Amino acid sequence: MPLHGEKQHTTEDQPSDSEDSDSPRCSESLASLSDCECSRQRFSSDSSSKASSPASSSPPGVVTFDEVMGAARNLSNMALAHEIAVNDNFQLKQEDLPEHSLAGRVKSIVHQAFWDVLESELSAEPPEYEHAIRLFEEIREILLSFLTPGGNRLRTQICEVLDTDLIRQQAAHGAVDVPGLAAYVIGMMGKLCAPVRDQDIRELKATGSIVAMLRQIFHVLDLMMMDMANFMIQSLRPHLQRQLVDYERAKFQEILDETPSALKQTTEWIRESVQEELLSLTPGAENSSESKLSPRMVLHNSFLKLLEWDYRKRDLPETLLTDGARLQELTAKLHQLKAIACVWLITSSTLGALAEGLPGLEQRLKSVATVLLEGMHRETFDLQEALSSIGGQTCAEVNKALAERSFPALGAEAQANLVGQLASLRDENNPIRSLVDKRIRLYMRSLLCLPAPPKSMPPIPGGLAVIQQELEALGTQYATIVSLNTQVYGPFYANILRKLLSGVGAGQGVRASLPGP
Repeated sequence: MPLHGEKQHTTEDQPSDSEDSDSPRCSESLASLSDCECSRQRFSSDSSSKASSPASSSPPGVVTFDEVMGAARNLSNMALAHEIAVNDNFQLKQEDLPEHSLAGRVKSIVHQAFWDVLESELSAEPPEYEHAIRLFEEIREILLSFLTPGGNRLRTQICEVLDTDLIRQQAAHGAVDVPGLAAYVIGMMGKLCAPVRDQDIRELKATGSIVAMLRQIFHVLDLMMMDMANFMIQSLRPHLQRQLVDYERAKFQEILDETPSALKQTTEWIRESVQEELLSLTPGAENSSESKLSPRMVLHNSFLKLLEWDYRKRDLPETLLTDGARLQELTAKLHQLKAIACVWLITSSTLGALAEGLPGLEQRLKSVATVLLEGMHRETFDLQEALSSIGGQTCAEVNKALAERSFPALGAEAQANLVGQLASLRDENNPIRSLVDKRIRLYMRSLLCLPAPPKSMPPIPGGLAVIQQELEALGTQYATIVSLNTQVYGPFYANILRKLLSGVGAGQGVRASLPGP
């Protein structure tokens, strides 16, 4: 827990963004993937995965329950470290039970019973102090946990004032000053707490009843312990960021050692991309010297598939589980952006040159579509109803914009055509949807080949200007996830690709390598 004067130093160790990302995204890890050779030590089979990997031809052995639990603990620790390192907003929060839930009511009843007993004991004649002494003993240990290793003076003082043996001797003679001890505790909390808790400390001092004061002391101590944990997380983040690649790779190797099938989904994910890349080759060119099946492009294609991933029906590859929530949120947002782009493309096409003379219409329609398409990734979302509402609102906004410029309103036939075209967006094979999907996919693919971090963003494809700002932000986040994931799991991907592509090369004469970077 930082003292009052320490808070401003908690971010001094933040590393620069360029420390771990000086090399281009398409060199380093992916370049080694494309070579499919062992010239770099970090892409050798010894440093990537063991012989029991599911990428090998031998079947996995029997896995015991203890091994599974050990792997689960490793995965949990790795996911937590990853979240702390990549999410600057990550912090622990107190989760209060719902007030009217059974667990919430039970907790409330038990706690109230405890404090009622304490109040009756302190109000008795003579007073009973055993419960109060135990509380001060617990408070002493919590206060001591906030001290830094060099806080010997405060440690000695706290132990002397909250010496439970001495307090019990005082209790035996009816001389325990409970209000005085509580006041000392509050004063010490004020010295140890973060500035954000100053108001809580002032409120503690104003509490009248001693039992209410002790109860509130524990509440504020809980908040201080949470502050302490978040301060430690903030302090740990720069070190995790510097060591994340090696740490995650080592932890995943432990998982792979304990669970040989830990790359099953990842292997199938990459195998699908290999097959798709093979189908994309020019027919009859399999034996041509110009035909190369690129490991780099295979892996790019694998990552691009995540933008269309159906999280309700398919599990993510094991190497992407730590970013699963981020990828799911990113995919949901991208689907919404695609729909917004489609709405504007159809509207602007219907209006033709007239659309250029209606400044502000684009943003107004974007706002309407954003609101009505909120939550479209949910299974319960009614896309047909949303598109119908968008059609009606779009006609209204267009006519309003035309009226502001003293232009005639859209005719009934034009409005019906516009509403019909917008409603047809529910069809997955809609040509506008297909066009927008293709352009966004090309944009995302171009992002994967930029240096990390990119010096500039690639140009936005035509028709997507309405979502440019959001698409660039989303693309940057996506590229960052891919870049870090490739750095961490590059050796494992290389091992899988080496085996998959060696079979392709032998069977179809397709070269399983790329020119060097």
